[in-house]
Amino acid sequence: MCGIVGAIAQRDVVAHLIDGLKRLEYRGYDSSGVAMLADGAISRVRRVGRVAEMESAAQAEQLHGTLGIGHTRWATHGGVTEPNAHPHISTSVAVVHNGIIENHDEQRQKLKALGYVFESQTDTEVIAHLIEHHLKGSGDLLKAVQLAVQELHGAYAIGVIARNLPGQLVCARMGCPLLIGLGEGENFIASDVSAVLAATRRVIFLEEGDVATLGVDEVRIFDKSGTAVERPVRVSEVSLASLELGPYQHFMQKEIHEQPKALADTIEQVLDTGFAASLFGDEDGELLRQVEGVQILACGTSFYAGSVAKYWIESIAKLPCTVEIASEYRYRSAVANPRYLVVTISQSGETLDTMEALKYAQSLGHGLSLSICNVRESAIPRASKLVFYTRAGAEIGVASTKAFTTQLVALFTLATTLAKVQGRLDGNSEQHYLDALRQLPGSVQHALNLEPQIKPWADRFTSKQHALYLGRGVHYPIAMEGALKLKEITYIHAEAYAAGELKHGPLALVDEAMPVVVIAPNDALLEKVKSNMQEVRARGGELFVFADLDSHFGESDGVHVIRTPRNVGVLSPIVHAIPVQLLAYHTALARGTDVDKPRNLAKSVTVE
Repeated sequence: MCGIVGAIAQRDVVAHLIDGLKRLEYRGYDSSGVAMLADGAISRVRRVGRVAEMESAAQAEQLHGTLGIGHTRWATHGGVTEPNAHPHISTSVAVVHNGIIENHDEQRQKLKALGYVFESQTDTEVIAHLIEHHLKGSGDLLKAVQLAVQELHGAYAIGVIARNLPGQLVCARMGCPLLIGLGEGENFIASDVSAVLAATRRVIFLEEGDVATLGVDEVRIFDKSGTAVERPVRVSEVSLASLELGPYQHFMQKEIHEQPKALADTIEQVLDTGFAASLFGDEDGELLRQVEGVQILACGTSFYAGSVAKYWIESIAKLPCTVEIASEYRYRSAVANPRYLVVTISQSGETLDTMEALKYAQSLGHGLSLSICNVRESAIPRASKLVFYTRAGAEIGVASTKAFTTQLVALFTLATTLAKVQGRLDGNSEQHYLDALRQLPGSVQHALNLEPQIKPWADRFTSKQHALYLGRGVHYPIAMEGALKLKEITYIHAEAYAAGELKHGPLALVDEAMPVVVIAPNDALLEKVKSNMQEVRARGGELFVFADLDSHFGESDGVHVIRTPRNVGVLSPIVHAIPVQLLAYHTALARGTDVDKPRNLAKSVTVE
């Protein structure tokens, strides 16, 4: 959510900043801007809309400079207007900011009393004036930022330049991701490694409370106490090719079709070792042997992945499992069991609600924590005792696809590993589950081959305003995920229900205008699902059924059926996630919505 770039170099960096902002577009935004220090003055260009519009304005104004900052804003405080767009300027200081300052009203009143005039409705302008205030007193930009952040309550990642200090770029972070990119005779800041990859792969991930100052040839970092510290330099493994569309029309389309490889890459580490505790960083299995239950905390699509995992953990590992939305868990009086494993799931590893939920769980006495994440060295894995990294590669589309299915692989691996280390998985069962994983990428490819059959369904959904999704058992969360995908990128209102709940209320909504999507694999609950389908048909509802090849029912008037090639048993939820992704994608395509950047949404949600 929002994106930051900054650069200090011996060359003009405007093109780098704009390219970086383009690579951050996937995070979600509604305005963008850059501020450059050149010729003893700060020049700024901001625009509502896409980065391309701001880029054209910057070119028209011949913006240039060797020191600058840029930002893509997702509106929180104040509407989507140019005055609210970043960077914000206070006389001699320009600031970009991700996050939310909780005490901005208090600081605003104090600064107004000191004579500062506010031009925006944002909390960020408070930061600019506060740094300007401290800079007047000290003349030291690093010291001014250190003093300012001590007065801020909330979450922030900030980049700061000052008119009279052309050789210095200062940044700070608390609760929001920020990294430093190390170049030769140039250095960079960014909220995401993708924004610096064109210039360098050597990065430093700042830690909570860090403040750093960058010159062209040096970087100095200070912790929240003001003590100079060294942070490790990492070499990013993210490939630039993964950030390009290639032959695809949208990143979501690309990422849907990358799932066989993403799954194979994630599964590879499991096939190499079997279901070993070392996959999670528990080298001898001692920690996982102590687990008496599992508490899963996640948001959005990751919450639905956790909801699938509940069925696996309880049926395979025979351990109790609860799944909670992170933003709800962190604000209730939870009863902690220190013997429960707290599992957090986050594609980015920076989801604020999930991070705060983990901190809350740890404060209650949950000492054993596991993170499932797709981004190495991100905040949530660093705060967790155990980690499983999925190998989905960069996911740019806001609507998660390959991150979701690789999370499911990680969670299935957790369920089977818990069963093994606790003596509940025999050798034959382990081999059966490993064989199922080995065959999974091929099964997913078969599901992708259903795309030509799904496209005509999408045309039928184009004019709809509402839809219901139904599933039972372990496939109910897949129905929820399918409904979420449709909502996210088509703006069609969609809701998912456990199919047995249909007669307890939702059936009142069913008529000929309400399409009903059903996840109906050939499992133990198939006959129950068929009965629920009859309830829909009896009310005139039109059914769109994703079934298996060996499900014994056919199409009829008002009943449309697409079959996956075969039932894949325990991993069926992963395969059935593919057609609901394709249905949402092609419906969005037919409706002409912005598939990769749906309105009002962001990829990396680093605010409440």
